[in-house]
Amino acid sequence: MPGFLLPFFIMTINTFRLSAFFGGFFMCLALAAAPPVGAYRLPTAPAAADTPALDGLWKGQLKVPGGQLEVIFRFMKLSGGEYFCSLDVPMQKVSRMNVKMEVKADTVRLFAEESNSRFVGKISADSKQISGIWQQPGFKTPMVLNFSPLPDMSAKNVRLTPPYREEEATFTNLTANSRLSGMLTIPAGPGPFPAVVLLSDAGPQDRDGTVGDFAPLGLLADFLTRRGVAVLRFDDRGVGKSGGTPAVTTDDLVSDAQAGMNFLRTRPEIDLAHLGLIGHGEGGNVALLAAAQPLPPAFVVALAAYGLPGRDIVVQQQATTLRTLGTETPQIEAATKRQLAMLEIIRQTTDNAQAQAIVANMLKQNNAAIDNATAQSSAAEMTSARYRFFLAFNPVEKLSAVSCPVLLLNGTSDLTINADTNLKALNSGLSKNKGLTSKKLAGVNHLFQPEPAKWPIVNGQQQPNFSPEAQETIREWIVAQSKK
Repeated sequence: MPGFLLPFFIMTINTFRLSAFFGGFFMCLALAAAPPVGAYRLPTAPAAADTPALDGLWKGQLKVPGGQLEVIFRFMKLSGGEYFCSLDVPMQKVSRMNVKMEVKADTVRLFAEESNSRFVGKISADSKQISGIWQQPGFKTPMVLNFSPLPDMSAKNVRLTPPYREEEATFTNLTANSRLSGMLTIPAGPGPFPAVVLLSDAGPQDRDGTVGDFAPLGLLADFLTRRGVAVLRFDDRGVGKSGGTPAVTTDDLVSDAQAGMNFLRTRPEIDLAHLGLIGHGEGGNVALLAAAQPLPPAFVVALAAYGLPGRDIVVQQQATTLRTLGTETPQIEAATKRQLAMLEIIRQTTDNAQAQAIVANMLKQNNAAIDNATAQSSAAEMTSARYRFFLAFNPVEKLSAVSCPVLLLNGTSDLTINADTNLKALNSGLSKNKGLTSKKLAGVNHLFQPEPAKWPIVNGQQQPNFSPEAQETIREWIVAQSKK
């Protein structure tokens, strides 16, 4: 069965959905075998002198089983006579895929190496259409590309994505006597611009909130700055270029957020009336607490913030993990009971050395595979000041004092912070807030990645991205606040 037809066959059996097929279609294109050495290659000879000018966007509908997929080629003629070409597939979130292009007389040949796909077509007499054949391993179909001129940069109704300014930013948290460093990105133009400070999730994080190869805060900062919002993101204490030791309590983190806002308040490019906080995970709770303090932000966006007390979050996370692994309900209940007993020991035993010894013993008795060193290390972390604070912390306790507009976003595929229970608690705590907006995003996980079928293809492989739906929701909401 041809590569891209396999997912089509499976989804037909399971109630075919067009959008799901599109997700699988370009993935299969990318995974198709590369042509053998010596196979079809496109030369890079300059176009003939009598070749018509083709600069612009060429859009076509690629017919696939169950529907069609829009593809957009961008042609730009270079000074040497050859063409630069890239491919966009909006529904699949494919952007600027490199395409080799050859033009000879009235024939155009395109080859996208990353997806192992090609198109060969003839240019119409009026140079407004290219009719030809799209093909990839196991699939071949006619396709017509229609010309559309590039946007007129002088047109008043067209605003191309501008570059933005970047500068290293260093500021001081006087409360903690810590120097914090990060990156300030400012849209093109004189401003003043609405602005946000980004706050990272739990634990020491760099300015991009990097987890593995994924940098959610860096991606969000780029998205917002390109669309007219200035962004400050910074390394947590003791990370990267920031000094000091890692923060222990949420109050410590609140003072860092306040220091970031005060730094932006000194900048003439910033619209002081529309300066907000965006926090991810624990950073969302930090943003909400900062909004309950003097000199609050103008608005808050909380991404996957928790609404339950820390103790409940820990228990819920373990149950979710075990359920995901296929553990039977009686085993989950037994594990929960043991965990609750351990957390109660930590809460009740103020002598830290004694608490650590008891927890280490409980860990070894619960799991014979754990060695002494691992048990001791885990017990030390579980009885640390930061962990004790987290277990006792109630995130909704001070929310009644938050009067600025708040946007709560949680993903339905978040295995760390359950969207339903935590949003319910936060909504309850913010019930008196007249500017509250709360939304669940389908298929979005804790890192705000969409479901894998919606990941873009980069260098022939699907790569996680920040949920486009989440990005656009945040942008629209901030724009709405800036108009008030």
